[in-house]
Amino acid sequence: MTRYYRHPKPFVLESGEILPELTIAYHCYGQLNAARDNAVWVCHALTASSDVADWWPHTVEKGCFLDPERFFVVCANIIGSHYGTTGPLSDNPLTGRPYYADFPRVTIRDMARAHAILADALGIDRIHALVGSSVGGFQALEWICGQPERFDRLVLIATDAKASPWTIAIDETQRMAIKADPTFGEPRPDAAMAGLAAARAIGLLTYRGGKGYNRSQQDADDRTADEPHRACTYQQYQGLKLCRRYNAYSYVAILDSFDTHDVGRGRGGTAEALSAIKARTLVVGISSDIIFTPEEMRSLAAAIPGAEYREIDSDFGLDGFLVEHGRLNELLIPFL
Repeated sequence: MTRYYRHPKPFVLESGEILPELTIAYHCYGQLNAARDNAVWVCHALTASSDVADWWPHTVEKGCFLDPERFFVVCANIIGSHYGTTGPLSDNPLTGRPYYADFPRVTIRDMARAHAILADALGIDRIHALVGSSVGGFQALEWICGQPERFDRLVLIATDAKASPWTIAIDETQRMAIKADPTFGEPRPDAAMAGLAAARAIGLLTYRGGKGYNRSQQDADDRTADEPHRACTYQQYQGLKLCRRYNAYSYVAILDSFDTHDVGRGRGGTAEALSAIKARTLVVGISSDIIFTPEEMRSLAAAIPGAEYREIDSDFGLDGFLVEHGRLNELLIPFL
């Protein structure tokens, strides 16, 4: 069940702009123990919600690494998202109308500050483990670099300490697709749906990669020449699937946010920021990931004091963190 925390005062963004109201949607699984030291905080990626059990299969289960019988698992929906936290479809109390394209620019650092506010409100002073994959890892790194004493363990899966030109280019290509839709900018929640579908299809190419597509989207041997290719119908289906559950303004807002990611900003550079991490750290790369490559993941691990590096062999690229839950459980259960 989704819970909501309403921040009692305006939230000042890193840009200096102000959200007059901030509501944070979140999910909890399990119970906080008497010592209040069994919290595991999950930072979600891109278009996911705070309902980890819904989007990360076979993780929030007995005997899995997010075992609710052992841990108090918390996940908060990020600012700008579609799933309950203040975002472009929220009403701006100053106008009485949804923000839509006027939603202010939010950074990863703003998202991390919102996580910290919610943790304070829940009475969780110290967190047993912080877990983040992909842009969830962006949030996790930003939070731990800002509050290194708060965490005992850190798990980073397919992520980085700074948005690279490659990841920014991926985001910009998706924004271009959305903004090419002539309905983008119209003050309605279903604006730019065609653009959003195209953007999602573009993104999926990078999340899955060639190996994943060639393994899962082969045409049947008896396909006729006029039948649509399975890869084509898959792209169309995935684009429409996102349109049924998301909106173009939130998608653009979070892509904009992710491009701001740089833990070294104002901290003396990336190396200096990462050197301050005190938590026991596990960095997990995915062999076929073309967004956060194994080489980059090994470099990230080398920059964090005492970090361990492990790699999952998978044909499914970045999406391997969602698909290879068995291997993840093997790695993370003993670590946690």
